[in-house]
Amino acid sequence: MILNLLLFTLLISCFLLGMLWLRSGLFQIASMKVKKWLHFLTDTPAKGAATGTVVTAFIHSSSAVMVLTVGLASSGIIPFRQTIGIMLGSNIGTTFTLEMFTLNMNYLIAPSIIIGCALLAFKKDTIRSTGLIFTGFGLIFASIQGIQWVATPLTTHPLLHAYIEKMNSHILIALLIGCILTALIQSSTVVTGVTMGFLAAQSIDLHAGIAIMLGANIGTCITAFIASIGGGIQARLTAFAHIWLNVIGVLVFIPLIPLLGTIVQKLASSPDMQLAHASVIFNILCSLVVLPFAYKFARFIERVHLGR
Repeated sequence: MILNLLLFTLLISCFLLGMLWLRSGLFQIASMKVKKWLHFLTDTPAKGAATGTVVTAFIHSSSAVMVLTVGLASSGIIPFRQTIGIMLGSNIGTTFTLEMFTLNMNYLIAPSIIIGCALLAFKKDTIRSTGLIFTGFGLIFASIQGIQWVATPLTTHPLLHAYIEKMNSHILIALLIGCILTALIQSSTVVTGVTMGFLAAQSIDLHAGIAIMLGANIGTCITAFIASIGGGIQARLTAFAHIWLNVIGVLVFIPLIPLLGTIVQKLASSPDMQLAHASVIFNILCSLVVLPFAYKFARFIERVHLGR
């Protein structure tokens, strides 16, 4: 039990490190372009959503995009109302990473790590950043395989099995776990990715997995909120809008978890792919419903938090 728990902790750490290196490498290569895209391609909600989707899918981090957006709003480069489209797009773009996790790329793990380590030996920034991308990619998929391998013996322990049974039986507990873990780790992608590993090992059921994913969507708001502290009114409004958007979306979808589970089971056979599809459906529907009312939603946030 202790050995499996230590191994699981190590695998989670490798997963986090892999995501950090992948994001860092991509972000360092494209940082200036990302800022320009967010600045010039957000004058309408639709353009903002498209830009947020593409940028988030590219750098594999909705949190990083939201931190950038809060920074741009804080500095006055873009007004608060233009941030709504970006956050809607970032919620869609983050699902790309989860879909990537479902692909069978085990044969690329060793080559990616070897190539990445070789490129890290160079001094040129762009080459080192490319090395981070390759190494991070390899670590992520190696960790996913390891988590699936460890999940079964770990969850058969009587103590943990009792907690998992509670989570499978009580959706709100699973949602709360997803929210808390994401707030601590500050990555909904990592929490949902680990959940996909448990689903693939058949350690938890699909409904509990969907609840954890929904909770992760609330927990991820903590990053933008922290970034907004001391950033002025525009930054705070952006963070509050992100919280309202995700919390309302999750509250609407909680009663629909069984229906969502039925739909994704028809779309895919493997549980991990079903959860990835559930995340796509949830985020796309929430964003598309709000998009036509983006400016009205912005006015609602201003009324609630500014009283005007």
